[in-house]
Amino acid sequence: MTVENKHARLQWSEEFSVGIPEIDEQHKTLFNLVNMLHIAILDHKGTAACAEVLDELVDYTRVHFGLEQSLMHIGKYPEYEAHCALHHELVEEVVALQNKIHSGKAAISFELLHFLRTWLTKHILGEDKKYGVFFAANEYSDFDSWSEQSGETIRRRKKKKWWKFW
Repeated sequence: MTVENKHARLQWSEEFSVGIPEIDEQHKTLFNLVNMLHIAILDHKGTAACAEVLDELVDYTRVHFGLEQSLMHIGKYPEYEAHCALHHELVEEVVALQNKIHSGKAAISFELLHFLRTWLTKHILGEDKKYGVFFAANEYSDFDSWSEQSGETIRRRKKKKWWKFW
């Protein structure tokens, strides 16, 4: 899938599957949140409504990155550090933009939307696919155990707003 038209909505296809059902479901949720932001911009919902969707997208992205990084760490993914650095860079960039939007120094625009769509699709098709291939090649089949462990960790930490470390 190419995202050339900055006004096109994201459409999930199997092309984006990394072969890990829970991660694929989270990626679908990220697609939906980006599409919600798209609709809010198209419908001229205003900065406050768009910022609310962006905030939800950022919060969910942090949760997703945490789970993804947990899987890579537990599965001894060799590119773990580099992948985490990409996640960290995106979060820093988006949080800085989020702060500008909340302070009135920037507006949510189609350029932001285009950036988010492009980053998400390229990241999944490039970086995330790599760990999918790695886990498939190494026959890492303990995803159910990982899912249970990571879900429990999220439930415990959610009470403490664990994502604030970013």
